[in-house]
Amino acid sequence: MSVRPIAAADAMARLAEFDAVIDARSEAEYAEDHLPEAINWPSLDNAQRHEVGTMYKQVSPFEARKRGAALVAANIARHIEREVMDKPKDWKPLVYCWRGGQRSGALSLVLGQIGFQVHLVEGGYKAFRGALLADLPALAGRLSYRVVCGPTGSGKTRLLQALEAAGAQVLDLEGLASHRSSVLGLIPGQPQPSQKRFDTLVWEKLRGFDPARPVYVESESRKVGNLAVPEALIEAMRASPCLRLDLPDDERVQLLLEDYAFFSHDRDLFCERLEALAQLRGREQVKAWQEQVRSGDLETVVRELLVKHYDPGYASSTQRNFRQFGEAKAIAPRDRSAEAMAVLARELVG
Repeated sequence: MSVRPIAAADAMARLAEFDAVIDARSEAEYAEDHLPEAINWPSLDNAQRHEVGTMYKQVSPFEARKRGAALVAANIARHIEREVMDKPKDWKPLVYCWRGGQRSGALSLVLGQIGFQVHLVEGGYKAFRGALLADLPALAGRLSYRVVCGPTGSGKTRLLQALEAAGAQVLDLEGLASHRSSVLGLIPGQPQPSQKRFDTLVWEKLRGFDPARPVYVESESRKVGNLAVPEALIEAMRASPCLRLDLPDDERVQLLLEDYAFFSHDRDLFCERLEALAQLRGREQVKAWQEQVRSGDLETVVRELLVKHYDPGYASSTQRNFRQFGEAKAIAPRDRSAEAMAVLARELVG
């Protein structure tokens, strides 16, 4: 048998050495967060975990363990049949569960008995999570950032995408958070990940960057939708050099109509989202915007949202939060198009 325990921090540093990372927890636990590139082989699925937990409380721990053992054995057999029969003898998986190691230990025992070289994460996902949170400040602090600033609709996300296509290192926090970082920023059909998942995605991106090259990032606030940006990262961003992206107001309006086209197709959704502005902009103003939306005059609403909601105080807020914004280099694409952003990105990278 070849099952070797490995500390979570060591596993994190050596992830690339393993042929597979296997999460033995339930589907729900896996969905909340998991190690990078992990695949899910539940020793107990959602329903089975609930069944065994209920039996543990209502019948007895002994009866629950018997039932759990039967279910785990059957599930492991199915995983072996489905996933393992074609694996060579030198296949090297990393296995983990939540904390105690019972679920991952059972799977590791069988894989080890077959003859595979199995590594088992000591302390499971819980230990990994602790090691990740401890590692994030150092990762964030070792990088140099270029913060792309600009008012709503100036094309910051489009520029980041163009920079990435041009070979630059880009940290797209809104992409990782599945949110466009405003009161209207929730993307239909794309729920935000859990905070734990977001932290892991950020950590995974940071660890892949070359410290010798700058990382381009948007001037985010401390929260992107419901998710908090790691404190060490936001502090590093706020101390970094800035770029000020300028785009004429007419271009900004059209860019927002393009990027938020789903509001054109679902005006009720737009009206529903506007409700969130009632406290800030007043019930009468929001009602007027909703009536314009229902009549199809979205362009006027978008323009007024910029003038009355987004733009006021933007420069002073950015100046207050990003210490080098006052010395920001002004950059301006010829228009809002992807082609114009690509030209600007190549100039910046060059």
